[in-house]
Order: sequence, then C-alpha cells, then structure tokens
Amino acid sequence: MATFIGDYACKVDAKGRIILPVAFKKQMPLDAQDHFVVRKDIFENCLVLYSIEDWNRQLEKIRKRMNPYNREHNMFLRNFFKGTAELSLDNNNRMLIPRRLLESIGADRDVVLAGQDGRIEIWAADIYEKIGMPAEDFAMLAEKLMGGNVNEP
Repeated sequence: MATFIGDYACKVDAKGRIILPVAFKKQMPLDAQDHFVVRKDIFENCLVLYSIEDWNRQLEKIRKRMNPYNREHNMFLRNFFKGTAELSLDNNNRMLIPRRLLESIGADRDVVLAGQDGRIEIWAADIYEKIGMPAEDFAMLAEKLMGGNVNEP
C-alpha cells in the first residue's frame, strides 16, 4: 500500500492536466504507478485521488457494508460514485482531471496535492493555505484522539 507524504504546489494546464509529483510516484507500488480514481471528498472542499490499490480497498469496505436493495444504501452508493473519474498518467506524468471536478472545488490554475496516507487530496491553492488549525488546538486534538491508551504501540 502506498503512503503519500508531503504537499506540493502544482499548476493546472489549459487542458486540465496536472503533473504528478515525482515524490508521490516513487511512493507507489510499481504495478500501480499510473492508474487512479478521483472523486469529490465527502467532508471537505477538495478532490481525493486514490491509487487503484486504495480505491479497490475502499470498494471492498463499501461492498461489505452496503445492500443495493436498501434505499438508504442505494442513495449512498449513488452519491459516492457521482462524479467519480478514472485517470491514467500519460508519458509526461500528467493526469487529466475533469474540468467539472476542478470547478467543483474552485480550482483554477494553482492547486496543492497533499499526501493523506493512502490517498492524495487535491485542493485549490488559495483554499489550502487557509485550512488548518492553531498548533495548540492541533496538540489538544492529537491528545484527545491518540493519547488515550498508553499500552498500545
């Protein structure tokens, strides 16, 4: 499984292509270096770029929990897959992001690709600069979420 680390400022060209940073490509398994799925994030105003490996892992989780004959589950599935696109890298390490997805997050020319464990978030650069929290608030959140059981590694 790939673990994506770092955030990189990138430019979107006139056709909607973004060059995948070499550091991210190096962090991927060799058999999955050019195939991705992108979708709008559920919680934030960004896109999520999944390696095909992580996308398949997400699909397994969904398949185990969803029943397409249940109306709520069907509604979730429809909205989860809405706007999803499959991407491949070209010979110049570029991926073509559908214009409608870039517009949905307010991205124009400047974007940030931010590693988020097994996936990469794609943010409009001006919005990415504004997210975050003060260091002390982050420290308190880290303590709340991770500081509970000292016996775990």
